[in-house]
Amino acid sequence: MKKIGFLSFGHWNPSPQSGTRSAADVLHQTIELAVAAEELGADGAYVRVHHFAQQLGSPFPLLAAMGAKTKTIELGTGVIDMRYENPLYMAEDAGSADLISGGRLQLGISRGSPEQVIDGWRHFGYAPAPGETEADMARRHAEVFLDVLEGKGFAQPNPRPMFPNPPGLLRLEPYSAGLRDRIWWGAASNATAEWAAKMGMNLQSSTLKVDENGKPFHVQQAEQIRAYREAWKEAGHAREGRVSVSRSIFALVNDQDRMYFGRQGGQDQFGVIDQYRAVFGRSYADEPDRLIEQLRQDEAIAEADTLLLTVPNQLGVDYNTHLIESILTHVAPGLGWR
Repeated sequence: MKKIGFLSFGHWNPSPQSGTRSAADVLHQTIELAVAAEELGADGAYVRVHHFAQQLGSPFPLLAAMGAKTKTIELGTGVIDMRYENPLYMAEDAGSADLISGGRLQLGISRGSPEQVIDGWRHFGYAPAPGETEADMARRHAEVFLDVLEGKGFAQPNPRPMFPNPPGLLRLEPYSAGLRDRIWWGAASNATAEWAAKMGMNLQSSTLKVDENGKPFHVQQAEQIRAYREAWKEAGHAREGRVSVSRSIFALVNDQDRMYFGRQGGQDQFGVIDQYRAVFGRSYADEPDRLIEQLRQDEAIAEADTLLLTVPNQLGVDYNTHLIESILTHVAPGLGWR
């Protein structure tokens, strides 16, 4: 069995051809798609987070609304850029959204992706400390976030408070037990995957990875996952760490599918992003029987316990529901995922 969810980038565009012409369209349709995916039996509804772009920014109001409208599906992010976050305020938001959902949040956090603006986190009031890089700052924010999610008191209470306090130091509220174990780190390299394992975070690995040896993307990603699992074992954590990978996968089952995605697929691509040489994973688009054989060769999907399907959200809720259903119905059983 493999958990299968969707990952939406949350794009909107005022073009008449777009099914999401405004931010309101995206927000409402993401909630509707989460409800539809749950009814299909999918396991997760995840959203990307990007600032200064016509995409989803602050995820917690959306996650709370998704949690209020669904009952069983996991709700997550992939990923929240920790360069932009006040980790204490974020812990309060996350605790609230998690309690509304009944403990179903799966929060992906990370250093973040290339930005729309120069040093956008500075506009949010953050800057690396002397001697720090922006990646160091993101990890520092993440460590504070993880620490306060433990629920331990750390703040000295006022001797004359407005409301009575419990004894001892105070923690942030609302506190949601178990959320600390449902934090994921989006890792682009083997080293950051190993760091995530040591920190007790689950691993998210996307369709982009630092090119560390020139091998095909899925092979490098599988190596990253194995390095993560070995580091997790060495850290001696009591629970098992989870691993997700994301893919663009389209089962061509009707003429509309063939029109949209019949020329998708192809090969991995190598290039430079943020001054790093990177490898971009291929998309998959084919008839279900051929798609099953192609996916059977993907080593990283085989290693992961969770697969996130990137969806073209601008094509609307009904069509994206069809895409998810096609994978669950025509592809997943042939691979033993269902």
